Amino acid sequence: MKTTMHTINRRQLLALSASTVVLPAFAQSKYPSKPVTILVPFAAGGTTDILGRLIGRHLATRLGGSVIIDNKPGAGGGVGASMVAKAAGDGHTLLMGTIGTHAINQYLYKKLAYDPFKDFAPVSLVAMVPNVLVVHPSQPFKTVKEMIAYAKANPGKLNYASAGNGTSIHLSGAMFEQMAQVDMVHVPYKGSAPAVADLLAGQTNCMFDNLPSSMPHIKSGALRAIAVTSGQRFPALPHVPTIAESGLPGYDATSWFGLWAPASTPADLVARLNQEINKILSLPEVKQTMLDQGAEAAPDTPQQFAAFIQSEAAKWSKVVKAANVQLD
Repeated sequence: MKTTMHTINRRQLLALSASTVVLPAFAQSKYPSKPVTILVPFAAGGTTDILGRLIGRHLATRLGGSVIIDNKPGAGGGVGASMVAKAAGDGHTLLMGTIGTHAINQYLYKKLAYDPFKDFAPVSLVAMVPNVLVVHPSQPFKTVKEMIAYAKANPGKLNYASAGNGTSIHLSGAMFEQMAQVDMVHVPYKGSAPAVADLLAGQTNCMFDNLPSSMPHIKSGALRAIAVTSGQRFPALPHVPTIAESGLPGYDATSWFGLWAPASTPADLVARLNQEINKILSLPEVKQTMLDQGAEAAPDTPQQFAAFIQSEAAKWSKVVKAANVQLD
């Protein structure tokens, strides 16, 4: 796939512009006619899975039907995303996607089994999530400056786990290597959960993990939080500094997660789903649950989400190029 930006096709634009109209009886009376599947393109237990299950539980209540979470990890989320891209546009198959599936993968992979713009109808942004630099407590460093000094004194000795090649977790580490001018070893896994498991076991040294999957271990003391990757400190961890303020000015990497339907999904159905997701994200208990886990609810419209995806794709294309990362 060419590493150039794709514009949203006319059908999607028409679908998005129609998203604020009064919903016809089609979406109201016939949907859902069977269980809705939210496909999570990463392993169970990671941030994408955590958010998918939270949304799925509430969506089932609002739709009055069953919502199934189906984990299909592989290729940095590409395996699961391609499955949804090829699914029927009837609202019964949705994707809990990420910054990776829709803003990064097209610049990483020589061949991609889906087009992140043409093959999907954006439903809503769901959450903004800073990554967090966590280390096993056995490591001798406790700050970013100490970690950089250790890495420079021990080139190639320090390794960092990730949820997979080309994921935002990987690229957060790659950006750190580039800006700090250190030589570290990347250890990719198929999702955050197995990567965190090995970090907890001391099999790897550190990780630039999505905050929700590491938050319980930070609270328990099983992992040490060195810094967050976002431009600002995260409200739930006010004592943890940003990487930028800890020695690498300008460093800023925030992950995000959203919901997509296949491109052929009718505009009224996309609008219905957007309304339901926004109502779920406005619930105080959902907002607090996300915050406790390290995520911030981020409801928006399909139009806003589509524009946001385009801007993020432009940003991360430069990061991927600078990191010189390309996957088969």
